Amino acid sequence: MNSVDPIEDERSSLVWFLAGARGIFSLPAIILMLSFVGFCSLTVQAGIPPGQVVFMTGIVWALPAKVILVSSILSDASLATAFLAVTLSSVRLMPMVAALVPELRTPKTPTWLLLVLSHFIAITAWVFAMERVQDVPRQHRTTFFAGFGITLVAANMALVGIVYRLVADFPPVVAGCLFFLTPVYFLASIWNSARHPVVYAALAIGLVAGPLCYWIAPEFDILLAGLGGGTIAWAGERLWRSKREKSA
Repeated sequence: MNSVDPIEDERSSLVWFLAGARGIFSLPAIILMLSFVGFCSLTVQAGIPPGQVVFMTGIVWALPAKVILVSSILSDASLATAFLAVTLSSVRLMPMVAALVPELRTPKTPTWLLLVLSHFIAITAWVFAMERVQDVPRQHRTTFFAGFGITLVAANMALVGIVYRLVADFPPVVAGCLFFLTPVYFLASIWNSARHPVVYAALAIGLVAGPLCYWIAPEFDILLAGLGGGTIAWAGERLWRSKREKSA
C-alpha cells in the first residue's frame, strides 16, 4: 500500500489553489469585475461610504443581492424588510449550490468546508466551476474552487475600494450597462451549455414572458416569468415524452 507524501500533497494543493486563482483572468471574472464597477457607481450615488461598500462586497457577495440592499437603503426600508428582500434574492442560488457541491466533495470533505465554500457560489463562480471542475482531480476540487472564489471576492473588494472615487461622475446609463453585463453573460452561458431541449424552451418562454409579466405585475415580474417559464417548459416536455412513449 502506497502512502501519500504529506509534503507532496501540500504542494499539489497549492498548485491547484493557484490554478483556481488564475481564473481571475477568465472571461466570467472580467465581466463580473466590470459589473462591480457599475455597482460601485450606484453606491456612490446612494451615499454609502467606501468602507461599507468594500465590506458589503465581501459579505453579501452576490451582485443582485447587493443592489437590492442598496435600493432598500435608498427607499428608507426597515432593517427587517431589507433582510427579507436580500434573503429571498439569495434563495435563487440554492439550486446552484445543490448542483455544484456534489461535484466538489469527497467522502472525506468536512461539512464546514463545503459551507464556507458555498458562500462563494454565485452566477460567475458557478459558471466557471461547472465548466472546469471536471478536469480537476476530485481530491483537489475544493482547493481549486477555493482558489477561484477567494481570489475573485478579494479582487472585487479591492476594485470597489480603488474605483469608488473615480466613478462618481459616471452617467447612470453607463453604470447600468456595466451592471447588466453579468446577467447577459449568464444567459448566454446557460444557452450555450444546455444539453436538453427543455432548457432552451424555459429560457425562450422566460424571455418572452418577462416583459409581459412586467406589464401585468411589475413587482413580481421576474418571479412570475421564471416560475411560469420553467413550469410551462417542464409540463410541455413531460407531455411530449408521454406521447412519444405511447407512440413507440
